[in-house]
Amino acid sequence: MSFKRAFALSRDEVRDATPPGTVKLVERDLVEKGVHRVPRPSSDPADPLNWGKWRKAGVVLTMSLYALIANFASGSISSVFPVYATPLAFNPPVPFTELSRLIAVNVLMQGASNIWWVPLSNAFGRRPIVLISLVIFVLSSMWAGLASSFGSLLAARVFMGIGEAAADTVAPDVIGEIYFVHQRGRAMAVYTAFLVVGPFLGGLCGAYIVAAGGLPWLHWTNVILAAVNFALCLFLQPETLYRRTHPLPPRSTEMAQMEDEKSDVGFVENVESGGVSNWRPYTFAQSLKIGIYRGDLIQKLLAPYMTLAFPGVWLVMLWYAGLVGGIVSISTVAPSMVAAPPYLWGQNAGLINVGGLIGAVLGFIYTFLTSDASSERKAKHSPNGLTESEDRLSTAFFPLAVATAGLIVFGLCGQYPSEHAWVGLQVGHGMLAFGLLQVPAVGFTYLIDSYNAVSGDCFVMVTVLRGIISFAWTFFVSEWVAKDGAAEAFGIIGMLMGIFSLLTIPVLLWGKRMRIATAYLLPDEDHADH
Repeated sequence: MSFKRAFALSRDEVRDATPPGTVKLVERDLVEKGVHRVPRPSSDPADPLNWGKWRKAGVVLTMSLYALIANFASGSISSVFPVYATPLAFNPPVPFTELSRLIAVNVLMQGASNIWWVPLSNAFGRRPIVLISLVIFVLSSMWAGLASSFGSLLAARVFMGIGEAAADTVAPDVIGEIYFVHQRGRAMAVYTAFLVVGPFLGGLCGAYIVAAGGLPWLHWTNVILAAVNFALCLFLQPETLYRRTHPLPPRSTEMAQMEDEKSDVGFVENVESGGVSNWRPYTFAQSLKIGIYRGDLIQKLLAPYMTLAFPGVWLVMLWYAGLVGGIVSISTVAPSMVAAPPYLWGQNAGLINVGGLIGAVLGFIYTFLTSDASSERKAKHSPNGLTESEDRLSTAFFPLAVATAGLIVFGLCGQYPSEHAWVGLQVGHGMLAFGLLQVPAVGFTYLIDSYNAVSGDCFVMVTVLRGIISFAWTFFVSEWVAKDGAAEAFGIIGMLMGIFSLLTIPVLLWGKRMRIATAYLLPDEDHADH
């Protein structure tokens, strides 16, 4: 259906339509009202939706730690720029404006390398790609620890970005594949908390690691953390790429009492069950297997570009680019600000990340309490029990506004340093971190709900643009602040973030019509799940 026809539909026709992203979450005709489990699981014990809560918790833990460690390694170097700018690191010393490239190339490759990681994971499975990425992460971190020149360290940071990249795209896809629609928001909130805390924790600890063990130990710490994460993924992250066949084989139907794993409230659902199961038990040994091949590799490599036809992808793309670009820009210039007069924090420059850490924790609490609750609440008040993927977006308005204001607060306080202006730097940093929680927890979950079968491809384009904008802003922000002042630089970045945030309004109002218009672009399996 074209956009013209979709926007010509009556309000009642739009209300009753069920494109991908519209699900019947609440069943009103059952004896006990409750929540449907969507997508519909198969009877196979190997189906990730059928795994026990402890196996699912292990997957969330490993993927969340991957995101934490990747962003810890990416951000920890910023707090030791004052040391890297001295002859203790390189002779002759490297100026701050060039040191910022160590972050810029890293965040660029964190986004750009997903052009191949996600298609490869769609073709060969999530598990081998995560493990290969972590091996690259470990080896490149070792390279960084052994680097004796700025050029060598810069090249190592490029490959570290490649090894870290899957944490932003493959990892959320893995989490989305093991939970039902009404559970994804909270699971993604946990992942997001680890993701966002990573760079702040790295920035906080980096200077202290160097003070205790020297510059090489900044990178050897990353080696240890990435190696531990590899071991955990090897044993706790089974393959989650699973193809459910629809329709299911004909079997007898009975009313079964099912209980949500995340709640004490039981609910009744009409499920299909059929006597003795022919499926083999899914053992721990089977979960360790590596390697499947879905075919059509060339088609999968081209698939991410097709997702640019979805307006929702552009919305989340711009959210993420603006927020991460702002966070990385602050992380690049803030340590040098507080290392200079009137603050002179020295090796404590990493403490500028405390505000971001506090903001991330508050953002996690807000997101955890509101993400899934908003969808369930709207479904229960809907006359037909339907929930729309856009129902989640309303929870993001407040945090996005706070994040936009945070950029402006940071810029003003950076422009006019004084004895107590560091408080404003911390508050602005925290406000931005509070907003950043919304992108993976709300934005990524929105993409999974709306475009389930191609969500990984959506993540590719989201993270690629995030990487490009973060690279551009980080590459120039030090010179920009030095030349025109922090107020102008972060004021303009804040203005752009405000524009990106306001784009939520048309998607919230007309997002379902947009999904109706683009439904034909999705593979049949996405329609089957809804």
